[in-house]
Amino acid sequence: MRTFLAVYRAGSLTGAAPQLGLSQPTVTAQIRTLEAQLGQQLFQRLPRGVVPTSVADELARQVAVHIDALAAIAERGLVSRDPLAKPVHLGGPAELTAACVLPSLADLVNRGLKLRVTLGLADDLLAGLVSGRFDIVISAIRPRGRALTAVPLTDEEFVLVGAPAWAARIDRSVLPSDPAGALRGVPLISYAEDLPIIRRYWRLVFGTRPTGSAAVVVPDLRGVLASTAAGAGVTVLPRYLCAGELASGRLVPLLEPEIPPINTLFLATRTGTATLPHIAAVHSRLLKQASLW
Repeated sequence: MRTFLAVYRAGSLTGAAPQLGLSQPTVTAQIRTLEAQLGQQLFQRLPRGVVPTSVADELARQVAVHIDALAAIAERGLVSRDPLAKPVHLGGPAELTAACVLPSLADLVNRGLKLRVTLGLADDLLAGLVSGRFDIVISAIRPRGRALTAVPLTDEEFVLVGAPAWAARIDRSVLPSDPAGALRGVPLISYAEDLPIIRRYWRLVFGTRPTGSAAVVVPDLRGVLASTAAGAGVTVLPRYLCAGELASGRLVPLLEPEIPPINTLFLATRTGTATLPHIAAVHSRLLKQASLW
């Protein structure tokens, strides 16, 4: 069953073999034996990798929690003498990871933690967590299913901002009732072409959709911040990311709604692994430090 789950998560017999410490022929033989015992096909073989059948999907749902829990019990015994000896593979969004997560873990690194970080989008990172590529993922999406366990980490608050020159040109008194009119001719700076963060802010605060398209699109909120602070236009950013610019006056909040839009971020692990010493150290530190972000 452990071999089956490794193949299921890796998507190939060859990819599962190193994780298991087995040869590829041994992995193949074990899968064939399991299929013979069940009397059902678990994987369709392709030129590159394997695709699970519906039987494999159901079997993985049934056994994953238990296999992971047993693995966690075994690993606790192996690493208890030096809880930080094993590297922790962490995935998260680029901006929050750089601005908040890595500084929060600096003390653990000084104590011996080995950290390997991957930056990316939530769907890709959660898929990697399920497959075993990561130990911990910070996700803007709450994962579903029994294979992963998630706890709320922090709420990021969004703020509509612009450089002082733009703030002086915008009639902020009519902005809440007529955002299209107040911002007519003002360039928008966005994370993506479909204005995902701006669109959400507009919907929650103004009850409408933004009009027009972005003047600048850069798929990194740090780039959005830099462009906005330089006077290229206005945007919506997480407050933690632009707190320094707001404090220094390089950016101005254009609106302070009574209930600002927020987005909850989650700390996700494979079910049964959060108590492993090396993972638990990072998990507990991030939960503690997140209140300061």
